[in-house]
Amino acid sequence: MGDSTQKKCHYTVENGIALLTIDNPPMNALNHVVLKDMRETIEQLIENDSVRVVIVTGAGKAFVAGADINEIKEQNTREDGANFLKNGQDVLNIIENADKPFIAAINGYCLGGGLELALACHIRLADESAQLGLPEIKLGIIPGYGGTQRSTRLFGKGAAYELILSGNFISGKQAELYRIVNRATEKGKVVDEAKELAKAIAARSRLAIKAAMQAIAKGLTMEFYSALTLERELFGQLCETEDKKEGISAFLEKREPKFKDK
Repeated sequence: MGDSTQKKCHYTVENGIALLTIDNPPMNALNHVVLKDMRETIEQLIENDSVRVVIVTGAGKAFVAGADINEIKEQNTREDGANFLKNGQDVLNIIENADKPFIAAINGYCLGGGLELALACHIRLADESAQLGLPEIKLGIIPGYGGTQRSTRLFGKGAAYELILSGNFISGKQAELYRIVNRATEKGKVVDEAKELAKAIAARSRLAIKAAMQAIAKGLTMEFYSALTLERELFGQLCETEDKKEGISAFLEKREPKFKDK
């Protein structure tokens, strides 16, 4: 078991699963300090070969309740406003483009930049009582950390228009119905369920996990038949691995596989 404590983010690592907690009381707002700590922490976890899955959650009563309004208040020109967003977009792009899965365990308030952070993760679980929303429109602005783009791609234009144009909040249970999250969990159980899911993923071949993530993410940017070619190529590469041989043998012998990531 490993652990690391930073100013606004801290994490533990156990059995290949990292639990990254954003800790900026009272509501874990994504100010420039938090984003800096997040970027450093996320890069460490991606580079750490002992980490197979990362769970992201928030300390206290919020996942992340948005960006820092006082920092947004200072952006008074179009150049300042556009430049202000770049760091946050870059951090979330690092998560989305990671070659190991990030699971958002959404607890409490998940608003604005917090929901945009969750949308950058590969899998999202939400406490049924969590509050999710993109309320930037109430401030006379729009989501700026990828919310207008990831929302439409992940759960469709209709729900994206509704959330972004109204600024209304929805519960974790409603978010499940909107397909914003993979599923809602019983109150107080979201981190536990995220750990169970992470445990299942961590037991798989890292080579197969990386190939699957590449096929899904890169394939979405390609024409369909080109994406099928990519899928065939990745499948073919895996057929030469020890893990494929072990997986097939374990299945035929009715035992659990012991992958070596080779």
